[in-house]
Amino acid sequence: MSLAAWVAAHGYASVLGLLLLSSLGLPMPAGLALILAGAASHRGLLRMEVLVPLAILTENFGATTLFTGGRLTGWWLLGRLCRLTIDPENCIFRSADFFYERGPSVLLIARFLPGLNSMAPPLAGSLNMRWWKFWRLDILGAMLHVCVWTGVGYFFSRYIKLVTDGLAVVGHVAAGFVFLVLLGYAGLWVFVSLRDRRYSNVHRISADEVVRRLENPDPCHPIVIADVRSHGYYDPGMLRIKNSIRVEPNRLGAELDALRETLAPECDIYVYCSCVRDATSIRIAYAMESRGTRVHVIEGGLRAWLKAGWPTELVPAGELRHLPRFD
Repeated sequence: MSLAAWVAAHGYASVLGLLLLSSLGLPMPAGLALILAGAASHRGLLRMEVLVPLAILTENFGATTLFTGGRLTGWWLLGRLCRLTIDPENCIFRSADFFYERGPSVLLIARFLPGLNSMAPPLAGSLNMRWWKFWRLDILGAMLHVCVWTGVGYFFSRYIKLVTDGLAVVGHVAAGFVFLVLLGYAGLWVFVSLRDRRYSNVHRISADEVVRRLENPDPCHPIVIADVRSHGYYDPGMLRIKNSIRVEPNRLGAELDALRETLAPECDIYVYCSCVRDATSIRIAYAMESRGTRVHVIEGGLRAWLKAGWPTELVPAGELRHLPRFD
């Protein structure tokens, strides 16, 4: 079924569903859905006075959800948004600086720009924009977005046959795109699974065992605990394992050279992160072991350490990097 036929068959639910998924960051044809909804309202299938307010509120609800996530998680969500880049930290700061330099007015046009529509709300939250200011600007942006596209559909409804024929093709293309995305995701999962096989020999150790070794030190094998989080040093109040040192994973070569100069070769290094399945720790441990450094991954990372109640400390102020903030 084409997108046009689907919108016509399901009315408000189809339009609002597409808008909600799009506002939550999924690649959905929200603009096309609004054009078709506007044309349908001209033909009497939908009522414009009902469609427009519902569409605005739906888009605002999705954006507010992302804004809340950005405000509550800060750097964590920004890191997830940039996790596919080569340098996550630079990606975070470039994105934040882009938004900060152009100001809150970005929210007015964000929905018209692919990618920015899902980045702008969590960035606004991460940069501490006030709730009322975000909500007001986002409502105005949603009004602009909905009115422009529904207006196009309404006033050009005479050409709806041509639009429908075109959208029938677009609908098939969209379905093919979704299929390719799912296929790519499956391929990525297979790739990650095969890649992780080489990490099977990386030695893992529990937080409790690390503490036991700290309490009963071996003079022949001094212990060094290294924090290898790639983007965990942004917010004041961030914690790390007590007496741990910083190893920047995006500059691993230089970091290892520095470690060799300052640590005895017989040191045992324990690394930790806050990633799912200790992904960064395992990758770093593998790289360090390939260079002849003895490394152990603390299972569960910082979360497991905190859960066990073992000693932590605040990240030193000199090591924090502060995101710009909208006060």
